[in-house]
Parts: sequence; structure tokens; C-alpha cells
Amino acid sequence: MRYERPDGHTFSCYLQGGAGTRRLDAGSIAGWPGALCLMPQGASSEWEITDQFEFVHLYVSDVELRRLFAETFDRDARLMQLPEATFASVPCLSEALVEVARATISGDLLRADAAIAEAVGQLFANPHYGGQSSVTLKGGLSPNIRRRLLDYIEASLADSITLRDLGCVAGLSEFHLQRMFRMTCGVSPHVFILNRRIARAKRMLAGSDPIAQIAPACGFSSQSHLNRMFKTITGATPMAWRRALTASR
Repeated sequence: MRYERPDGHTFSCYLQGGAGTRRLDAGSIAGWPGALCLMPQGASSEWEITDQFEFVHLYVSDVELRRLFAETFDRDARLMQLPEATFASVPCLSEALVEVARATISGDLLRADAAIAEAVGQLFANPHYGGQSSVTLKGGLSPNIRRRLLDYIEASLADSITLRDLGCVAGLSEFHLQRMFRMTCGVSPHVFILNRRIARAKRMLAGSDPIAQIAPACGFSSQSHLNRMFKTITGATPMAWRRALTASR
């Protein structure tokens, strides 16, 4: 079979078997339990499969992966590089992907969310597979302006934040601010701010504050607005998320 992934990145870990799975365009090397494969966006490969095996695939869009890279390591999204790997031994990353599989099988959304965050963190923390890059960057936000913007966003999550506000902080027009922000952070200011608001809501849901109070504290106009956006991003309502947190303690 031929595998192509033109529209996103794939992380794969063999759970059981693999000796009967060989990659033909890489010297017919075979898999094994715990083997890790990384297939960057645009990669293609040819395989021969002669025996049963089990594996987990985690698919992540390029936009989402760059956003996670920028937020997790406070680095320019353009520095992210994801080299191809076939049947590599990276135990910490493989274990995180195995946890993704377990969480999926059990239907535990909170556990899956934590496992995916761990997998991405382990990926970028590994110097062979993460964001180590000597790329010369042109354009985008300078490190100082980027940090100023992110600090402003974090301090203003409860308030209305406009492109004009961000442009004033950066000393840029709204048009140039949006274009340069996307280059540097991997996503538009709107998507970045929404994800930071959801992250704050998750932290607050670990406490006892009423959800009706959490909504405005995170910049949402109402509890229903928070419910709608939280479910869009996480797949669960804030109440279901809180119950899962309580049950996991």
C-alpha cells in the first residue's frame, strides 16, 4: 500500500506486532512494538503488510502543530521542523502515544487531551524531532514585540481585545499586525486568543467557581458562549470537563 498525507502530520506508534510490516522505499525495514514513525505533511511512503498488527495514529494539522509549538516553547512558529522517521526508538514519545490510544479506547476525553499535550511536548523537547532549527527568519514579529503582545493578551483575556488594541501594542497597522502575528505564532490573533481563553477556563474549572462566573473571567460574553466555544475546542462542555476532573482526582 501507499501512504500519503498532503494536509497534515502523522505520529504513529506500533502497539502490537509490526514484524510483518515493512517500508519498501526505506530498505524494507520492519516494525516492532513501540516503534515510532513520524510522517510530516506532504510525505509519502510505500509499505508491504504481511501480518496483523495494532498501532495508533495521531493526525495533527500543520496550523495546529505550529500553534502548539509556539505556545508550548514560547518560540517562533516558523522554527518548527518535523523530520521524517521510520521505526525510531523514542520511548517517552511512544509512551505518550500509547496513552493516547488507551484514552481513546476508554472514551476518556480529559485523559486523551492530557496525553496529546504530553505527546506534543515530548516531540518538541526531543532535539532530534522538535524545534531545533538554524533557519534564518525574515519578517514576522521581533522577539520583544512578540513577548509584549503575548503578555498583553494574557493580562487582558477577561476584556475585549481588538486588532486595533494589538496593533497599538506592537506599533503596527491592523493589517500588518495580523499578517506578522500569523507568521510568528502559527495562527491568527483570533484563534490564538480563543485558545488562551479556553486554557484559562480549563484551569478555573479545576476550582469551585460557578461556570457563570468563569465565562466573563475568560472573556466570553455569557455562559452559553463559553459552553459553545469550549465544546468546539475540546469536544466536551465545561460541566462535563469539570466532572471528568473531579472523577480523576
